[in-house]
Amino acid sequence: MQQLLGILFHSIGGFSSASFYVPSYLVKKWSWQTYWITMGFVSWLAMPWIGASLTTPGILEVLGQSPSSSLIQTYLFGILWGFGGLGAGLGLRYIGLSLGQSISLGLSAVVGTIVPAILDGKVGLLVTTTSGGIVVLGLLISVAGIVLCGYAGVIKDRMLTDDQKKESVKEFSIVKGYSMAILGGIMSGCMAIAINAGKPISTEAIKAGTAIVYANTPILILALGGGFTTNFVYSLIYMVRNKSYKDYGIGPSKILLRNYFMTMLSGLMWYGQFFFYGMGETKMGNFSFASWSIHMSSIIIFSNLWGLWLKEWTLVNRKTRIYLWSGIILLIISVFLIGIGNYLEGIV
Repeated sequence: MQQLLGILFHSIGGFSSASFYVPSYLVKKWSWQTYWITMGFVSWLAMPWIGASLTTPGILEVLGQSPSSSLIQTYLFGILWGFGGLGAGLGLRYIGLSLGQSISLGLSAVVGTIVPAILDGKVGLLVTTTSGGIVVLGLLISVAGIVLCGYAGVIKDRMLTDDQKKESVKEFSIVKGYSMAILGGIMSGCMAIAINAGKPISTEAIKAGTAIVYANTPILILALGGGFTTNFVYSLIYMVRNKSYKDYGIGPSKILLRNYFMTMLSGLMWYGQFFFYGMGETKMGNFSFASWSIHMSSIIIFSNLWGLWLKEWTLVNRKTRIYLWSGIILLIISVFLIGIGNYLEGIV
């Protein structure tokens, strides 16, 4: 059953994405921009080329033979996604992993699922077929799970004092956090649109001998490259203004080595989410656009589990934890419902 394999790949990608920020807690004496753009260099610039080169024969020829319109659109939507990643990252910085991820990824799930469905002309199938109805039910349950997780985060926010919030989120700011998380969520959905725009690139990769499961890997060169462009410009401005570029060579060598290692680990995890997302998307059948919802649900599940592990929920009451766990359970159910819908569509 290919859909189960697809769900497994999406789950690995979700875990990778939810985990990418954890190593940053061990990065010391670096500004946020120094960490962010160094992580981005690994995940958005270096790894896409490495991943594509390892999975696609003649990657340069594949890109050269792909339609220029597809290359340009993929890159441009990647730039827009870059704004989303930047906003989402700032959201994590200001309101914490659990709440920041829930808001950003909830909005991203809606945008990244519905827009590609519209572009592919498959919205009608969602309301005229049994399999489509199951997928829609999965999407609705996913939204309900996201809302519950987010609501638990809101309750947590109301219950804790500013000093308690700063115990787990040192730069806590509710206005900055919510604003960045909302902006990041809307724009982050552009990655699903970028991958959809890059389908002609996948076609050329398959013609060149790339295994279907890796067919989306070359798209990431342009999509993530666009994201790097956005984040590099932003980070460079702040690094020059704050002179934080000096972070790269100042300080005890032990701390510097740890910072570089942890930042590279973050970058590998960030790239891993899209590497496995691309693999999972190839296994989801006619409703592959729903992969984005599965991916987002997986990230929210694992990010909230990390939030529990990092003690972001230690000081909240039992009722709030019930809301959180109910949301997580609904998200798990939604993932399997979407998988079942895709499976049924494939056997019709």
